[in-house]
Amino acid sequence: MKKILLSFLLMTFGMAALHAQSNDVAIKKDIKSINRQEKALKKEKKEYHKKLVKLESKEVSYQSKQQFNSDFRDASAVTWKRTNYFDEASFTKDGVRMTAYYDNESNLVGTTTAKTANDIPAAALKEISKKYKDYTIQSVMLFDDNEFNETDMLLYDTQFDDADNYFVEMKKGADELILKVDMQGNVSYFKEIKAK
Repeated sequence: MKKILLSFLLMTFGMAALHAQSNDVAIKKDIKSINRQEKALKKEKKEYHKKLVKLESKEVSYQSKQQFNSDFRDASAVTWKRTNYFDEASFTKDGVRMTAYYDNESNLVGTTTAKTANDIPAAALKEISKKYKDYTIQSVMLFDDNEFNETDMLLYDTQFDDADNYFVEMKKGADELILKVDMQGNVSYFKEIKAK
């Protein structure tokens, strides 16, 4: 009887061990599958995110001008210029001077507006004052992203993912740098401006 009981127990433990091993294999397969799915999502997101396309002509696009007229009906004092990547319209709306940026398909990428240090989130101003106490704020600009266009933006000759951000120009002697402040007040280094 003891032999039968012992055989039964050994067989039960053996089956449990085999089952645990097969569970480990299944878990490892699930992890690999999840990793493949994450990679595919990252690739899809990267492909969806529109990169900058260099503009061919030197002339501002007629379509950009038409789209601007639709986007900013009450704009005045409008001046246009074409850069390597954007048709740019500088204009006044509601007494505020702004610049609108249109991509290679004449879609609005976003606008920039001059702001003051008091416009950025208080937590960001406090962090800037503490971390960059030897610097003085020279200017503040707000980039307001067009959420319906995934084209990246280019400011200060630097490309970045489109999102609403303040750009704070800082100066200490001959040293100049740009800080990026998001709408939640997170401060990050954006770029150093080299003296000419």
